Amino acid sequence: MRIAMITSDSREVIRDYSNPEPSFGSAPTALLEGLKELPNCEVHVVSCLQRPVRSPEKIAENVYYHSLVVPKWGWMRSAYAGCILPARKKLQQIKPDIVHGQGTERDCALAAVYSGFPNVVTIHGNMRELAKVNQARPGSFIWLAARLEQWTLPRTGGVFCNSAYTYRRVASLARAAWIVPNPVRQIFFSPCKPKDSLPSIPIVLNIGEITPRKRQVEVLKLAARLRQRGAVFRLDFVGDGQEQTAYGAQFRDLVSRAQQEGSARCLGLRTASQLVALMDQADGLIHFPKEEAFGLAVAEGLARNLKLFASRVGGIIDIVEGVEGAELFEPEDTGGMEEAIFKWLAGKGSKIENGTKEMARRYHPRIIAQKHLEIYREVLASSRRNNIQPPLASSK
Repeated sequence: MRIAMITSDSREVIRDYSNPEPSFGSAPTALLEGLKELPNCEVHVVSCLQRPVRSPEKIAENVYYHSLVVPKWGWMRSAYAGCILPARKKLQQIKPDIVHGQGTERDCALAAVYSGFPNVVTIHGNMRELAKVNQARPGSFIWLAARLEQWTLPRTGGVFCNSAYTYRRVASLARAAWIVPNPVRQIFFSPCKPKDSLPSIPIVLNIGEITPRKRQVEVLKLAARLRQRGAVFRLDFVGDGQEQTAYGAQFRDLVSRAQQEGSARCLGLRTASQLVALMDQADGLIHFPKEEAFGLAVAEGLARNLKLFASRVGGIIDIVEGVEGAELFEPEDTGGMEEAIFKWLAGKGSKIENGTKEMARRYHPRIIAQKHLEIYREVLASSRRNNIQPPLASSK
């Protein structure tokens, strides 16, 4: 089967056009790890960027990479028309059996829908829900993305939903929808390394972009209350600091004070291997968002057997099912989470035991990739049976 995957190249997201290696989000990266292991599977990754980049023709034996240069006008200001047209032209050359758009945040889903080939879309973040949570202003990026998502979902052959939460928000719009969780990258299933002897105090991680939705300021305040009660631990934040926003500036001020006391650090962005190393030296993970489509940081942390304290929201509920020692709290129940963490720290703050096994059974890249192939075949069979033609379709 020949698959075209349209996804964002991280070099465009962070404006790093000098890097010769393409990179993608955590979930598409893990999916590619699984697909490259499956027989009779040829994958073509297509990404739009605003500047030319040097890239390898192949990123695995059966995975090809294609970068397309799209000028600034061709992005959101044109409803991604400048991305859709060159992607469509490239796909006419590739002639895939199916096109998979990774995410509704940017151009990927729209380019898949208007590719002229049978197509599916994955929801990574529910843009319509995020627009509500963030009270997005009319005309803002999130507001526009939510409306493009609303337009796109009824027009694709089917939608991959990364959780039951996402499925409930998508199923009524889509022709077909399936619950298929995001895969976890293979490196998170590598053998765990023992902790160094120092530091001797428990280390708790918080992973994610610094935003009001992820609520790192609230986590810092919770940690301060725990220290006032005599709890001893260090809180390490991993993620983009977002200092240009009011919330990011507030977080930076609070974490700087805590860092002077030796009770917290902000480590910024980390590679997957660096994150694994941090997790192996840590004991717990706090993840306390208002809304979460899936919660990949939760699955990754549990794969390294971190004790989990998290919000009972979105896809997190699916992830922790059956994982002994993972504790969930309603988003307003900061007191309950505080008490649970205090009790855990008083008991020496140990890791859990069954996280790695459970996460590998559910979210290993090969397992999720195999599920994708099954659904691709289902969509292609349905398209042939019903003679469904995608928008702007032309004969191959």
